[in-house]
Amino acid sequence: MQDLTTVELRPEAGEGLADSSSFSPPVVVTRPTWTQSATPLRHRLPAAASQLLRAGMRMLGEEADHGRLLLFSPVFLGAGSAVWFLAASDFSLIASLLCLSAVTVAVLIASRSRAAVRATLLALSLVACGMVTAQFESRRASTVILDSSVTTTVTGRVERREGDGRGRWRYILAVTGTKAPELKRRPERITAIARGADAAFEIGDIITGRARLTPPAGPALPELNDFSFGAYFDGIGANGFFYGAPTKVDAQAGPSTAETLLEGLYRLRSGIGDRIRSILPGDTGAFAAALVTDERRAISNETTEALRQSGLAHIIAISGLNMALSAGIFFVGFRMLLSLFPGIAEAYPTKKIAAAGALIAVTAYFLISGFAVSAERAFIMMAIMLIAVFFDRPSISLRNVALSALVIIVISPSEVLGPSFQMSFAATLALVSGYQLWKDRRVRENAFLKLPIIRPFVTVAGFFGGVFLTSLIGGFSTALFSIEHFHRLTAYGLPANLATMPIISFIVMPAGLLAMLLMPFGLDVWAWKVVGFGLDLVIAVAKAVSGWDGNIDVGRLPAWYFAVAVAGFLLLTLLRTRLRHAGTSIIAVATLILLLLPIPRPPDLVISEDGSLVAVVEAAAMASNRERPPDFIFDQWQRALVLPRHDPPKMLDGPAIPPEGEDRRVRLSRDQQNEARTAMRAAAAAGDANRFSCVKKAWCTSRLGNGQVVTVIDNAAYLGPACDAADIVVTSVRLRFNNCRSGATLFTGETLRRTGSIELRFTDTGLEVATAFDALSRPWMRHRAYDWRSNSFTESGLANVSDSGE
Repeated sequence: MQDLTTVELRPEAGEGLADSSSFSPPVVVTRPTWTQSATPLRHRLPAAASQLLRAGMRMLGEEADHGRLLLFSPVFLGAGSAVWFLAASDFSLIASLLCLSAVTVAVLIASRSRAAVRATLLALSLVACGMVTAQFESRRASTVILDSSVTTTVTGRVERREGDGRGRWRYILAVTGTKAPELKRRPERITAIARGADAAFEIGDIITGRARLTPPAGPALPELNDFSFGAYFDGIGANGFFYGAPTKVDAQAGPSTAETLLEGLYRLRSGIGDRIRSILPGDTGAFAAALVTDERRAISNETTEALRQSGLAHIIAISGLNMALSAGIFFVGFRMLLSLFPGIAEAYPTKKIAAAGALIAVTAYFLISGFAVSAERAFIMMAIMLIAVFFDRPSISLRNVALSALVIIVISPSEVLGPSFQMSFAATLALVSGYQLWKDRRVRENAFLKLPIIRPFVTVAGFFGGVFLTSLIGGFSTALFSIEHFHRLTAYGLPANLATMPIISFIVMPAGLLAMLLMPFGLDVWAWKVVGFGLDLVIAVAKAVSGWDGNIDVGRLPAWYFAVAVAGFLLLTLLRTRLRHAGTSIIAVATLILLLLPIPRPPDLVISEDGSLVAVVEAAAMASNRERPPDFIFDQWQRALVLPRHDPPKMLDGPAIPPEGEDRRVRLSRDQQNEARTAMRAAAAAGDANRFSCVKKAWCTSRLGNGQVVTVIDNAAYLGPACDAADIVVTSVRLRFNNCRSGATLFTGETLRRTGSIELRFTDTGLEVATAFDALSRPWMRHRAYDWRSNSFTESGLANVSDSGE
């Protein structure tokens, strides 16, 4: 308990004055002392909590007074969209509209004196609005996705094209017909790769050819990215390639006016790309064309991987950096040009005129960029910032960032779940928030720094300091999203960006902007040569940094950690009072919990969604059934499981039965079955544990460390021997049944089509199966439940895949 002790302070000897009138009485000071009977902890904690709560409410009021709570509107709107997209099944649109209406009415009638209640209701209304916009986008897309792989003759109109520099062209086709067989559920738009043609087909041409089409890929592993989700909202129903070169056919009917305008725009874009690549050959020209038209396929795999490993891949994408540099260069240059004419500078608002010119420039840039998602987002953000200049509002502010996010979420709610949207706005939020803190800092005058001889050094140091801080803030702000979506971090992205940003800012983008202005007059060659010089330096830096081997594979993170860390990041960047440090605490505590929790057990066996690729997971490597597994799937497996080493299968002698070239659907004789069964058992017994032994185009088998045997068959004729010789059988063939009579667990092309990729773990209680899909009720998944024989959708999923072998 706290007591008060009184202390009398008297003047020391010699300190008093001789004059009695100046005598001062002793000073009495009361000071607290602590006795042994201190207040119990249970009494002090509630008081401290109450005081902390009052301080928090006071800071919340301050945040509201500064309009910071308005910045959370896109957060709640996007959260509603994310909830709808991540839900296991669709919600009724009528129910969502009724919910939105009810919450909106509650907001309107809520008392203004109850600010907390009103803010809560407004947040709920935004969440409900986000769910409704997501439903409307899904209905608006209504993309028909191909149900299963098929070989057919495709006829379609070329909407877009992009070459890879090696004689192959990727076309986006508006499909007008299919035959042999004619598809009952024909996709409206597909992407198809063609090679062998004497010349590339022009945009607007009608082409036809025999093609192999496959549905968009699902998740490579459970909880990884579902590519069919993005394809659904992009309107792409299938991917494929032509067998040989397609041929051009006469158009039956001309396109509509809107299609004609769009095709003309794409034709202009393609012509610009061809012009740049004709001036700058090789990767340099492909890189330059990608910066202008977003055509990236012509860049070699070596250079693309070097840019990715060095943390410079963001330069290729037409995103915020490119738009900001082009708008800024045009704005500053145009304003300086106007300032050379005193009459104009004094009579007209040159700043607003320059902003209008920059807005026209970025609009033209967006139109020739192919309408990529990153370009769309960057264009909207730059347009809002430039329009703010017209109204004398600050162009760089969190309000403008929030407004652009609201516009994008309303137009394309599905982008909320994409890495491009998340990483772009994370970097923008962090940079603008950091800029606001820097601008509001206390500045102390330093006369030394204002000396004429020192000022140039201060300017140069300020520029490189700005680049350093920008790269540092941008790298840290996007690290979480890079781990979540790509399962890796780039350790040397900071020095790579420090080395290349001056090149991009002072050489590449200014020369590129000038080259585009000179291109209509044919005077652009020298300017593109300057761009090429700068890009050669960037490529050299990328290859040098990528050689440092700075990629850090992190693997999959728990879903809860990503959600909690994003919430902390938003608090840290959107708030201005000390409440923002709550975001730092949330991230720190969540990270500490993640590090203290035991590492989840990796799967023992992973199976691709079509059953053609299977891998045994060990402590340091993955052993697959393919000598050269497909990069698209296997790279995702290696990053997600943090297993960079690949153990290829051991190839065995002996021809496939039936021999290659014969009908692969024939049944094996009894002797052939016995021979195959014996060969499988011998290969499993004699081969290395956790490594496949294979007969090419026939079967692969492996004995796992726990004694279980897994066999993968490429030919359904081997199903009987495989079921007898193995405990787990996998085949890509779409069989009409899903069990082995021997009791072995069977995964077929049909079951995997419904479940997607699979992870298997052997536990004390049996086989644990994790599937990519539990049900197929969402619009971008329903094609997996379609049966072409009955032309109807069957049951949406398998109730229990692990029982398929019983």
